[in-house]
Amino acid sequence: MAADTKETPVTQLLQAWSRGDRAAFDQLVPLIHNDLRRLARQRAQALVPGASMQATALVNEAYLRLVDANPIEFRDRAHFFAISATVMRQIIIDQARARSRDKRGGDWQRVELDYAEIAAVSDDETLLALDEALRRLTAMDARKAKVVELRFFAGMTNPEVAEVLSISTDTVKRDWTFAKLWLAREIKGAE
Repeated sequence: MAADTKETPVTQLLQAWSRGDRAAFDQLVPLIHNDLRRLARQRAQALVPGASMQATALVNEAYLRLVDANPIEFRDRAHFFAISATVMRQIIIDQARARSRDKRGGDWQRVELDYAEIAAVSDDETLLALDEALRRLTAMDARKAKVVELRFFAGMTNPEVAEVLSISTDTVKRDWTFAKLWLAREIKGAE
């Protein structure tokens, strides 16, 4: 994901779209689509094996939700991807909840979350537990929760997260390390 300043066409198109210019959105999609697909593909690979949500479907659903949302004032490309990460997280969680409802009373197995790495979540129940723990982390430290959201749900790298949140890469690393351990403890304690 390339950096974007106030003067770039992507930022200008995002701002025009924020003001309701539908033509700006049509021009914007080809410019951001590959980055969104890359992020979605990374997330789709980390989801439950056999999950119905493919990268293209995740991007398309994110577009639909963004278009249908109340007007959002996008400051720049980084802000757009931060909001997209939140939208992708909600789509992923909604799908996990739907599958979990379908399975309720079924034959599911709980998979414990490894303390060292949360990025390998592989079942809906653990994904939902992660979402609940992430809500608690947000109440405690919103920036650390946003780091998790951008790293885990949007698949961003540390430098990309640093750019989006306007913090240093070292701060992202510290927040990510803390958040992984804290979330793993919270999820383990909830079992």
